Amino acid sequence: MPVGIFRVCLVVITAIVNHPLLFSKENGTVLENTEEIIQKMKEREESLRLEQLRLEQEIADQEATQKALEKAAEVVEESKEEKVRWDMWTALSMVIFLLIELWRQDFQEGNWQDTGGEEDDMAVLGKAFKGVAFPDKAVLASFYEKRILATTGDMARMREMVEGFADDLLEALRSVCNRDADMEVEDCMGVGSMYENWRVRKPFVCDLIVPFAPPEPYCFRSQTWCSGDSFPPDEQGYGTIKVCRADEDVTGCICDKTKLGEDMLCLLHSQANTTRPSSEMEDLLCFKNTQYLDADQVMKWFQIAVTKAWNRISHKYEFDLSFSLLDSPGALKIKFKSGKSIAFNLTPVVQYENSDVYFISHFPRSSLAADVPSSTHWFLTFAVYERRFIQLVSKMLPANACHVSCLQILSFLHGKQCSLTGPSGLTNYHLKTVMLHLLQARPSQDWAPEKLEARIQDMLKFLEKCLHEKKLYHFFIGNERVPAELGFPIIFQSAEPLNLFRPFVLRRDVYRKTVDTFHEMLRNMSALIKEYTVHIPLAHTNGIHKESF
Repeated sequence: MPVGIFRVCLVVITAIVNHPLLFSKENGTVLENTEEIIQKMKEREESLRLEQLRLEQEIADQEATQKALEKAAEVVEESKEEKVRWDMWTALSMVIFLLIELWRQDFQEGNWQDTGGEEDDMAVLGKAFKGVAFPDKAVLASFYEKRILATTGDMARMREMVEGFADDLLEALRSVCNRDADMEVEDCMGVGSMYENWRVRKPFVCDLIVPFAPPEPYCFRSQTWCSGDSFPPDEQGYGTIKVCRADEDVTGCICDKTKLGEDMLCLLHSQANTTRPSSEMEDLLCFKNTQYLDADQVMKWFQIAVTKAWNRISHKYEFDLSFSLLDSPGALKIKFKSGKSIAFNLTPVVQYENSDVYFISHFPRSSLAADVPSSTHWFLTFAVYERRFIQLVSKMLPANACHVSCLQILSFLHGKQCSLTGPSGLTNYHLKTVMLHLLQARPSQDWAPEKLEARIQDMLKFLEKCLHEKKLYHFFIGNERVPAELGFPIIFQSAEPLNLFRPFVLRRDVYRKTVDTFHEMLRNMSALIKEYTVHIPLAHTNGIHKESF
């Protein structure tokens, strides 16, 4: 019992001691601290909530950026795949196109001369010939007799006179040259239209080429565009000429290409032969600091030598001799006291190996011809073989064959048209090339004199086709059907065909002018022939008829 009373008393005392009224100040402080803590907790909670929102926003931005990068990567990958597919299709299309083009060229090259047979077998466009008034056989025959033959009758005497004088001039040139130091000049040869008997336009000009060689112990070693080394397309048809000692190795020694030490000696060449002074090579007409023959140096040397030779023999002749063209080394003109003159070209050339192909120093340029790559590049001429081919084929043709007549008539018409409308890219050499192709393609009986009209039409058809395709191949280069009797060099016969109309692809203005001149010539053909034809009685002709071909 006393224990229970004690416990009750203890509880009462404890309650009294802890009554709030007894500790008012301390309890107020506790309340205030509690509210401050709650406020801070709220502020902390708010800052945490804002930080959480910021972090969530950053995470969302990063996810959006990542998705954008992934999408961009997918787009790039798709574009790459699409580009690869497009490139594959493009490459495949180009391969197919190239195969078709190669097949077409091979087909044309294999059949470029197979134009014989019936006239309907000719590849004819025909648009340029619609409505063209073409003269008949009688009008053409009269035109040829009255206009062509009447103006070419004196060519034989002119050739004889020029050749005799040229021989005398070259003999004098040899006498004034130093045989130990100057170039050795050989006899001249006649080439071109005057010696192939198809020149019709005045003034008549004889073309003579003069081979020359270096003095001993030197020799010429030539290199052409088809000799194996790569030549740019604009250098096709050209070659270079190297002046070497006759005992020099053709392939060259390594001592020329490698700098030997002072204590090393080439066992093949002595020290005296390893180098040559530049002045010595310049005396041999080489380009500065090289061994390559310079066409400009040759031009200067030849003009000086010809001048000296003429001064030695001028007292024997009653005419004057002068250079008619400053940029051509041998363009000479004989002037008689009566006022008449005769022009001829005496051009220095270098023989290619042991053939009748020649490197020519200066070639007559046309508006179609490209600029010469450099003065060390020499153009190759096949004029001697062209003359021989015409002579060889003429022996197998009927008497009074019309092949030369066709070329003369077309050359006359083209020259007249150019005098009216200005020069074009088409030259007489192109017309001659067309005739050479047809001479090889057609049977000999097709060139009988009574078929003059048909053969002129064939030449015009062939020329129109070539102009349309911008392709006229050189007759000899790449032609495997050249007669073996000519002895033509195999290296040119097996080479890629040389397109004489290639500049048309690069010069559209000249091509357009050439095509317009050709069409204008067709339209004016009848009028030009009638203008130079003596009246023909009606009993001998059917007049002018229209024919589309």
